[in-house]
Amino acid sequence: MDTNLTEGVKNLLGNPKKAIVKLSIPMMIAMFVQAMYNLVDAIWVSGLGADALAAVGLFFPFFFLIVALSNGIGVGGSSAISRRIGEKNKKAADNTAIHTLLMGLLVGLMVSLPFLPFLKSIFTSLGAKGEVADMSTDYARILFAGAIFIFFANIANAILRGEGDTKRAMYAIIVGSILNIVLDPIYIYVLGMGVVGAAWATLTSMLISATLFLYWLFIKRDTYVEITLRDFYPNRKIVKEIFRVGIPASLAQLSMSISMFFLNLIVILAGGTDGVAIFTTGWRIVTLGTIPLLGMAVAVTSVTGAAYGAKDVEKLNTAYMYAIKIGIIMELAISLFTFLFAPQITLAFTYSKEAKRIADDLVIFLRWMSLNYPTVPLGMLSSAMFQGIGKGETALAVTIIRTIILSVPLAYFFGVVLNLNLTGIWWGIIIGNALGALIGFSIGRLIIGKFRIKFRVDTAESAGSKKYFINKKLKGQKRYKG
Repeated sequence: MDTNLTEGVKNLLGNPKKAIVKLSIPMMIAMFVQAMYNLVDAIWVSGLGADALAAVGLFFPFFFLIVALSNGIGVGGSSAISRRIGEKNKKAADNTAIHTLLMGLLVGLMVSLPFLPFLKSIFTSLGAKGEVADMSTDYARILFAGAIFIFFANIANAILRGEGDTKRAMYAIIVGSILNIVLDPIYIYVLGMGVVGAAWATLTSMLISATLFLYWLFIKRDTYVEITLRDFYPNRKIVKEIFRVGIPASLAQLSMSISMFFLNLIVILAGGTDGVAIFTTGWRIVTLGTIPLLGMAVAVTSVTGAAYGAKDVEKLNTAYMYAIKIGIIMELAISLFTFLFAPQITLAFTYSKEAKRIADDLVIFLRWMSLNYPTVPLGMLSSAMFQGIGKGETALAVTIIRTIILSVPLAYFFGVVLNLNLTGIWWGIIIGNALGALIGFSIGRLIIGKFRIKFRVDTAESAGSKKYFINKKLKGQKRYKG
């Protein structure tokens, strides 16, 4: 193997099992730290009172849009870069990285700038009044104005992931998250900036992360891909390839949000506001339990993308199935831990006098959801593989089937129609997710089976063509000698 390749690229082109492990671990750590930041950030803002929480809550859908779009374009670019690396086409990998960055920055400006003049009117139309409307506007103005840095940081992170450099991707996420945790109380309370301080803390941390990426990509220049505008040549095929994975990835995140919205409505019908408290608190815990899979999904996208680019179907299959196997083992362990220690986990979220009344029901929720964990790898890692091979629409379809088509109706059927109340809703979610995951995994196996046939035919045709030209050359040589 070429000694000039970076460690990340060597991992992508090497043993697929080792690549899955080496690329997964840094991202698992990074995403766990990021989850801790989200939790701590909510705690600091909650100290400002209900109005501050409402102000941040009103902006959340817009922030979710910014993150979903930047992550989507990042995933599209990352998978395309991995495929070019698998093809051993560095020039195309470089050009794909430049396309991803320019597209991300352009979309970032298109999403953020048009909103800035109308923020107050938007929040007022959403029902915000008085101080809440003012706080929402001030909070949103800062993050919309700085959206370009959020896009840059997320997309640059994805470029590094695409070339297998998950260590530095991890460093940037951890630095940004820890900095945000530290700056939150300083900006909010010490400097007396209130809810605006929370926005500045988020933007400052993203600026620092963006600066790290700027240094690695444009100053130190020790990455595999080289980003220089003089080597840039517009290519519609690259744009289409990035969007083919990126747009479905963004829509998949949106579909999960829509699913949660409808599930909340169903929970209200069956269990009132206490039911919503149980579900939202419990789901936050469930989400923490799937963080290892999010890190592994990043590795699966990169490794399967490189294998697909190299037309190495056995390597692709090995990476995919090994990740599934490890994912199931991890989630079984988390499932057992959750079931056994549900009362202790619940205590951390229901220690206050007002929250104690939902404690018993939250324990029941967590124990039922322990059945959900082992099936998650089948769906999540299959979607990651689809993104790796450039089939973003398949990943989106599987996500919609699981979250909206199956989980929501089944939750309504068991909880409301059969009148099984909250327990019925939990059953619906578990069964819907399990069926959706199995469908995703089945499609994954089917696609790999088709690739085996396709790549075998391509290889045979290539070998036949090569043999034909060799024979033709030998005959020509014989005639020449004769």
